Amino acid sequence: MKRFTLITTIFIIFCMASISSISFEKAAAASAAAFKDIKGHWAEKTITDMVKQGILDGYPDGTFKPQEPVKVDQFIKMLVLSYTDLHQNGSRSWNTIFLQSLSVENQAILKQDYRYFDFKPSPVGYWAKQYIDVASDLHFLNKSRYSDFQANMTRENVAEIIYYTLQETEYLEDGLFGQKMAQAYGDLMGASEREQKFIAESLVKGIMQGYPNGFFGVGDTVTRAEALVILNRLTIKSKRLAVTVSPEKLERIVPTIGGGKKIIVFPDKRMWDAYDSLIQAGELRGSNHDLYETTLRLFKDQAEKDSILNRTSGTAAVNEEAAVWLDPQYNTYGITMRLREGTLARNKEVVEQFANQLFGYNASAFKELFNDICKRVEAGTKVASKQQLIGTDNVNVQIDASDKTVIFSIATKK
Repeated sequence: MKRFTLITTIFIIFCMASISSISFEKAAAASAAAFKDIKGHWAEKTITDMVKQGILDGYPDGTFKPQEPVKVDQFIKMLVLSYTDLHQNGSRSWNTIFLQSLSVENQAILKQDYRYFDFKPSPVGYWAKQYIDVASDLHFLNKSRYSDFQANMTRENVAEIIYYTLQETEYLEDGLFGQKMAQAYGDLMGASEREQKFIAESLVKGIMQGYPNGFFGVGDTVTRAEALVILNRLTIKSKRLAVTVSPEKLERIVPTIGGGKKIIVFPDKRMWDAYDSLIQAGELRGSNHDLYETTLRLFKDQAEKDSILNRTSGTAAVNEEAAVWLDPQYNTYGITMRLREGTLARNKEVVEQFANQLFGYNASAFKELFNDICKRVEAGTKVASKQQLIGTDNVNVQIDASDKTVIFSIATKK
């Protein structure tokens, strides 16, 4: 009898939980579907989806008012909630992918300073205080730049928050490419130089876009519908607008860590070709390499590669044994060698191929310098940092004797 009662009780609890879950989902869906002013609106689907997630609510009269300006505090709240998961019982938690994208310092801030944050408006005082504080502490915005959080959000305000949020959660794109995109809009000069940088980043990421009239909309307010679409693109990469590159203009899309992509504008054809050389050089090491952005990392073996790729934040650094890299911003090339046992032998072909492509007729002079320095450092001989001219390139050699690390930095002579 007791066993029957226990089973019955468990069954009832399970049914109640299921009904509660279904009711919660139906209520959220009904709330989004009930708006009488979004039917046929260009952002209808995004509005419906994000209202279901509780990112923004409608009004008591059954409208959403998609064309109304969004306030600064409303946008910040929406930004914070966009990085959370809504659970069946109505509670929230930070999205796992979002947490992993943050620096160790920012992860610690959320775990320590905001461990009791419930993602709800402040019950006492200014309702948006907690949202603004957490966004500010994560460096998504600078509170001191806003004199009135109830003011309408402008297009450049939004671009600024996007810029700093991307800086903390992803990476910033090639500034030159973004500037070229932004300059196509007739009203760009109406923004300050600082704001132009923010606008350029929002465009090159495919998060914001200009208007059909050829203007970006500097000074214009952002509507509630626009805010949801922008945040949807910010937090879900697959929703971003496609950005076209031109190989003729030395623009290239390269992979980034985590499966993303980044646009790079190379300063000249020499570096463009050097990137192709990185691809070919990596293949010489089989699977014991990776190429992200413009850095080819070379690993001793699969075990070393796995230990580096799978290490958790805050653990002691384990570095690849060698790297060949390009720096498009400063038009510089380089090779970094950590001289462990066998490093030179394992990476000999890679270095030679890269040197042949980069230096041409002067490759033998570089290889002679490279081998001489590395062998002496590997043997424990004291070697001073130096600079040497090879052809038209300055080769700067920096040495860390304690770690047996040598960095060859190569730049065209000015």
